[in-house]
Amino acid sequence: MTSDTRQTEQVTAETENLREVIERARFVLFDFDGPICRLFAGHLAENVAKDLVEWLEHQGMRGLLTEEEQVHPDPMVVLHAVHRRHPHSDLVAELEERLTQQELKAVPSAWPTPYADPLIRTWSAVGARLAVATNNSARTVAGYLESRGLTDCFTRNLHGRTQDLNQLKPHPHCLNRALSVMGAAPSAALMIGDAPSDHEAARRAGVPFLGYARNAAKEKLLRDAGAENVVTSLEPLLRALRGRGRG
Repeated sequence: MTSDTRQTEQVTAETENLREVIERARFVLFDFDGPICRLFAGHLAENVAKDLVEWLEHQGMRGLLTEEEQVHPDPMVVLHAVHRRHPHSDLVAELEERLTQQELKAVPSAWPTPYADPLIRTWSAVGARLAVATNNSARTVAGYLESRGLTDCFTRNLHGRTQDLNQLKPHPHCLNRALSVMGAAPSAALMIGDAPSDHEAARRAGVPFLGYARNAAKEKLLRDAGAENVVTSLEPLLRALRGRGRG
């Protein structure tokens, strides 16, 4: 067997596997930042994290963070660090709102994930119920979807970060909320996410998982976390979905 033949057979098997994944999914739960868009493409996450640290400094609270946390490029690391030391406090609530405001500022410069818009529209058009289950603010998600004309595809079924940060993924809280609102059995749903925390939340909720990895590093993280089905582009998923519609 030639290498070209093996590659063709592998692509055929992967396409057939995607078709099976689509056939089972009557309810589709999307993570937001990754599968739908790159939220901080223009309004950089590292600058958002720096803003949160500077705000804490103005409150005289910079010392709550370790040196590593003070320079970490992920704003969620800053938020989680403060929450661990002052759980359910007014300080955490104010910091979470500040992060939400920064997310909202990022919406106009967010980059749509290639093929995400037509995938969402097509999946909605063929009758699947769609939801977003994310650690970002639902207000941020709503703003982005409105800017892309995608709001109706989700019928406001957006489940994001609450001030109870213990319920962020990998906790399955936002997935369970989405399933409950849609009246969906976990086995009839599909979670599309780009991080190990998405995979773990789906596992805990009993929802089948499809990983989206925009680069090799993200794919390795998902594979190492146990994700069996991973795509590096949404295009084959869209192609398989359109193929089902013609069938």
